Amino acid sequence: MDRFNAMNIFVRVAEEQGFAAAARSLNISPAAVTRTIAQLEQIIGARLLVRTTRSVTLTDAGVRYLADCKRLLSDLKEVEAAAGGAYAKPSGMLTITAPVQFGQMHVAPIVGQYLDAYADMRARLLLFDRIVNIVEEGIDLAVRIGELADSTLSAVRIGQVSQTVCASPEYFARHGMPKTPSDLAAHRIVATTGSSARLDWQFKSPDGSGRKINVSPDARWQTNSIEAARNAAIDGWGIVRMLSYQAAPYLADGRLMTVLGDYDPDPVPIHLVHPEGRHAPAKVRAFIDLAADTLRKNPLFDFG
Repeated sequence: MDRFNAMNIFVRVAEEQGFAAAARSLNISPAAVTRTIAQLEQIIGARLLVRTTRSVTLTDAGVRYLADCKRLLSDLKEVEAAAGGAYAKPSGMLTITAPVQFGQMHVAPIVGQYLDAYADMRARLLLFDRIVNIVEEGIDLAVRIGELADSTLSAVRIGQVSQTVCASPEYFARHGMPKTPSDLAAHRIVATTGSSARLDWQFKSPDGSGRKINVSPDARWQTNSIEAARNAAIDGWGIVRMLSYQAAPYLADGRLMTVLGDYDPDPVPIHLVHPEGRHAPAKVRAFIDLAADTLRKNPLFDFG
């Protein structure tokens, strides 16, 4: 038996002073009202109502129980209203995680816009180049770059990025430009290592077959910092591989050049992921709407 529903029926019987009137106001059958009151009395172990052919009156136990029921039902409504408010209007703290450089370049500005739009919000932006367990670590929303593992998380796709191989014009002037992935064996390689980078570089054959080409470069310089690797490439030390958004500003100003574009592998998707599904609170839904709209308009992410 739903105890709160039973309490509500009891309160209505007491207020209407009749089973039939209570049944009509609740749009249920009189038999259901009678059965519920009988179950309540059995559970409590006391008579709550005195029934006659003309009226229904409360016993002493019924009077005390009525007061308790009204208090509990009122508290329940307040709890539901408070919870409902969290789902209706953005408020409270929003915790977001993203890869370090993506977060610095593209998520942090959105956080500022979000806080300007919602005065009752606070935000915490955590930047990691690792996959974070957002449920265990109490995170509301995460940016994920790459194919998603099967999970119960909800995901909103916001675009895609490509892997790009690049170096400075000065480096290519001194050492020449590789024409195929196998040519990388004759070049100096700066490799990023860590949770989101691999020492085996994968390419795709340009012949349309979709055949994958794997190359394991002999990287004399390895670092877990994409910024350090990129700076080494800009300084002319060697060739680096990074995601297209990481290279874009330096390609635009001419400090880096791309090579092996015909061999680029398939792009990898970018998603916003969160655990609540359709029941996500307003603070999460509002940030997703803003971030998706902003990032999908950015040509770097090729949402299509």
